[in-house]
Amino acid sequence: MITLYSIPPSLYSAKTRLVLRAKGLEWTDVPPPGGYGSDEYKQIVPTGTLPAIDHDGFVLAESEAINEYLNEVYPDPAMLPADPRQRAQARALSRFHDTRLEPALRAIFPHVAPGRRDSTFVTKQAQLLSERLSQLTQIADPSPLLFGERLSLADCGYPISFLFVETLAELMEFSVEWPVAIRAYVEALQNDKTVAAEFKTYRPTVLDWATKTSAG
Repeated sequence: MITLYSIPPSLYSAKTRLVLRAKGLEWTDVPPPGGYGSDEYKQIVPTGTLPAIDHDGFVLAESEAINEYLNEVYPDPAMLPADPRQRAQARALSRFHDTRLEPALRAIFPHVAPGRRDSTFVTKQAQLLSERLSQLTQIADPSPLLFGERLSLADCGYPISFLFVETLAELMEFSVEWPVAIRAYVEALQNDKTVAAEFKTYRPTVLDWATKTSAG
């Protein structure tokens, strides 16, 4: 049995759910006992971070580690390339999301509410997001996804962050430059059955979070 500790808007929890869905696994979403970062939850996950899983008593945190673990324990369908160099590139692309693209996005979150917004900072971050998307075209060649037609571990963070970027750009009225190749990649991700299944509940959750935060 797989228990996934998560909260509805969690970007990285959604990233792990994509792997669970792609592999056809059964799991239960559970909110962290006591709340995100609480002392009670830290008795289970010392860092207090999300997501984390409990797989038959084995507790593991960090989405990247969780996703690779799931891919090894449940190898069908494989979500990393067989070729060592391509496999390394897949990991590099996944980390580019986690360490370059997503942090540039997350820095905007404290500015969603108009009363706490620094418009100059938001514009600067929008420019940085545009730069990150341009860099992605230089290190990736989606066809239509990062490693062919099947969703890979490398892909799983991107649809979630792209959704946040599009939602916040419309709500906060900032502009991001989407390279043609990345716009095509966004469309291919949205057409993927696994991403579409996750977005049925996650897209409304993101919109609700953004709208309520903006009103706060």
